[in-house]
Amino acid sequence: MDATTENSQCRSFSIKLWPPSQNTRQMLVERMTNNLTSKSIFTQRYGVLTLEEAEENAKNIEDTAFTTANQHYEKEPDGDGSSAVQLYARECSKLLLEVLKRGPGTKEERGVLASEETKDDKQELESEKVSAAHETLFDISKGKRSFLEAEEAEEILRPLKEPGNSYTKICFSNRSFGLGAAKVAEPILVSLKSQLKEVDFSDFIAGRPEAEALEVMKIFSAALEGSILKSLNLSNNALGEKGVRAFGPLLKSQSSLQELYLMNDGISEEAARAVCELIPSTEKLKVLQFHNNMTGDEGALAISEVVKHSTLLEDFRCSSTRIGSEGGIALSEALESCTRLKKLDLRDNMFGVDAGVALSKAFSRHADLTEIYLSYLNLEDRGTIAIVNALKESAPLLAVLELAGNDVTAEAAPVISACIAVKQHLVKLNLAENELKDEGAVHISKALEEGHNQLEEVDMSTNFVRRAGARLLAQVVIKKPGFKLLNINSNIISEEGIDEMKEIFKKSTDLLGPLDENDPEGGEGDEESGEGEGNEDELESKLKNLEVGGQDD
Repeated sequence: MDATTENSQCRSFSIKLWPPSQNTRQMLVERMTNNLTSKSIFTQRYGVLTLEEAEENAKNIEDTAFTTANQHYEKEPDGDGSSAVQLYARECSKLLLEVLKRGPGTKEERGVLASEETKDDKQELESEKVSAAHETLFDISKGKRSFLEAEEAEEILRPLKEPGNSYTKICFSNRSFGLGAAKVAEPILVSLKSQLKEVDFSDFIAGRPEAEALEVMKIFSAALEGSILKSLNLSNNALGEKGVRAFGPLLKSQSSLQELYLMNDGISEEAARAVCELIPSTEKLKVLQFHNNMTGDEGALAISEVVKHSTLLEDFRCSSTRIGSEGGIALSEALESCTRLKKLDLRDNMFGVDAGVALSKAFSRHADLTEIYLSYLNLEDRGTIAIVNALKESAPLLAVLELAGNDVTAEAAPVISACIAVKQHLVKLNLAENELKDEGAVHISKALEEGHNQLEEVDMSTNFVRRAGARLLAQVVIKKPGFKLLNINSNIISEEGIDEMKEIFKKSTDLLGPLDENDPEGGEGDEESGEGEGNEDELESKLKNLEVGGQDD
């Protein structure tokens, strides 16, 4: 079941770029293997690796790069995954170059290694036994994504049967368990359930017929019923209500959960009600993630009941879940009880203005917030103003603020800038796809001028910003010691303004994002409104005298 939604009426359909398919990953490994064994300027200088050595290095490079990029995507999801793809490519290139420069091992080195391995075989075996006894994580997700049947399951799960093992965390993700494999796993899970603390069953039934998938879920659920888990991940399984109820015995027995992940699970209104009904207690819950489901307003009402009783909640993600105004208001009111909240992600829903105002009331109680993701919620000026006014008096350690795609105009800019001015721990600011124009850009620039030495990224793309606003913003951010990226693309900056931007960043070109979608002629029809290029110097002189201030909602 594909739970991907198109929640905002003003947004176009987008394609997910991350994660790459297993086929794509394998092709990259083969390409790198070829680079390590083919004649090139590097191999001529440093030497050609043997095929065996090249394949091993290529697999390690790809695996390391994938892990790094995937951690980035999970920590800072960006919608289509493009930044994760870029990081993946950069890491592969960097590590490949390191291997090329290191060159092949010499015969002597290989001989010494072989000798040492032969001499220490017994010691190594003993060491492995000791290591296995102290290992806490058992993870089968790193290999090729494929079906898992009984015979292979017997082999792959063998370490879990070792007497005296210390596994407290298991990850069965990325392998699709058939009924035979599930029956192999069943007694193993039963034997481990008293010691397990973290269980990841995400994406473990992909491609299975519904009847078989439900039976597998029931087997796993019954096997771990009564365990005392801290973390449970059931994401990417297209659960729906049937799947949630298949996990009923396990969910009903959990009263100490600290983390629960139900992302991309087809969590409909009925499924959300089942979750609310089955989990006996969420008093210890710190992380709750429902990203990319089809929950809707009615489902949000059920989730709100879970949230309301999760008073220790620190990380709540309910993005891309088709929630409108009624559900948004209910969630906002429920969040008032979560006074320890640190990270909130509600992106890509249809909250609207009233839900935004309701959310602002909750923010007055959230002093510990460090990351807020509220893009594409249809907040408009009134909802945005209410939120930033509340945040101005709360969340002193706020590091990430995202309000992209909310139809925010320059009228809200003074209030937004007043909030930003006092957030001296700000690392990332995203106000893209609004209508802040030059006036808004200058307000934001003024707010960032003093302090903000931790600032790394600002996104003001697609805001009808012209030369004056873009130039001032560039002049401000370039002075920040750890700054990494300014995205000012898809605006209406003149050719002269583009040249000025490039001049400002000439010593740090990587800090300025692409400008390929800028439209220097995009504002030619604005002469009558006094916003044409000919009036820009006058506009700039007026805007520079603006002071950062606020206004009441």
